[in-house]
Amino acid sequence: MITPPRFAPKPPWLKVRAPGGDVYHGLKETLRTLDLHTVCEEARCPNVGECWREGTATVMLLGDVCTRGCRFCAVTTGDPRGAVDSREPEHVARAIAKLELQYVVLTMVNRDDLLDGGAEHVGRTVRRLRELRSDLLIETLVGDFCGRADAVDAACDANPDVFAHNIETIERLTRTVRDVRSSYAQSLRVLERAKQKAASFASDPERRPMLTKSSIMVGLGETDQEVVAAMRDLRAANVDIVTIGQYLRPSAKHHEVLRFVPPEVFADYEREAKAMGFSYAASGPLVRSSYKAAEVFLRSLLGPGGAGEAGEVEAKLEARMQRAREEAARVARGPGEGELIAASSLVRSRS
Repeated sequence: MITPPRFAPKPPWLKVRAPGGDVYHGLKETLRTLDLHTVCEEARCPNVGECWREGTATVMLLGDVCTRGCRFCAVTTGDPRGAVDSREPEHVARAIAKLELQYVVLTMVNRDDLLDGGAEHVGRTVRRLRELRSDLLIETLVGDFCGRADAVDAACDANPDVFAHNIETIERLTRTVRDVRSSYAQSLRVLERAKQKAASFASDPERRPMLTKSSIMVGLGETDQEVVAAMRDLRAANVDIVTIGQYLRPSAKHHEVLRFVPPEVFADYEREAKAMGFSYAASGPLVRSSYKAAEVFLRSLLGPGGAGEAGEVEAKLEARMQRAREEAARVARGPGEGELIAASSLVRSRS
């Protein structure tokens, strides 16, 4: 364990090359043209170049003001007073459908000012995106909806390929790191409820299988034993996929980094997760909740630990990417001039 002094430089394993390349710059230009903003850019994710090259992006719904104030998060905290853009599901779905993506993560701010926490709004976006791009893999990374089972059910009924909700940290630090309205036990109940819902429609041939996923940040003051205990709690809630990554402080106002966890410890976490029976675990200093999400999803389908030849996964990813290019081109062509409104006039700007 490396305990950093205040304002210490990052260790070498946390330094990455600036994103670039034709695919990255092409997608960035397209996003700007469609006036669609991604969490990948706004959160300055270190993996943005890698994920975009593989056709994965994360888009935030329901505005950019969160009703909670977690100490690790740079999203603006406030009271949106129930304001919701009812056109957003249609607008965002049309914009995303035109992008050469094979996997999209639809995330959201916490909306405690809404009766259902925004669950139906997220569900509408998933359904519309399915209609436009049936090839696209969709993950919903949602809040806890104040633990309301009916809201969790509403989000699950839209049938995303992955239902994700992050416990963020270990149980002991939850009250320190997360907003007081968040609860470690409540997050576990949300994940367990989602898995139960997935099982309830598993025999329906009209529905896709739905995996559950959660993420843990380290470097906030936890011990390795507590990280393993948190993984064990997630597995007890029948969570399929877990990701573990290094916490990095967004600003001096946020929770400080209390340790930089070296790569070999992340490898230990991953071995522990695989031994517990997770379908797949991604653990590393630069791993984020949606890190290489398409690959994680495919590997999770290969069985516990994501067993399978690397070439097999790469071939499937490339096949999916090729289909994504074809489908995006089809949507971009549209059925006719007057039938599709230009996405640039539909998607709400976050500037």
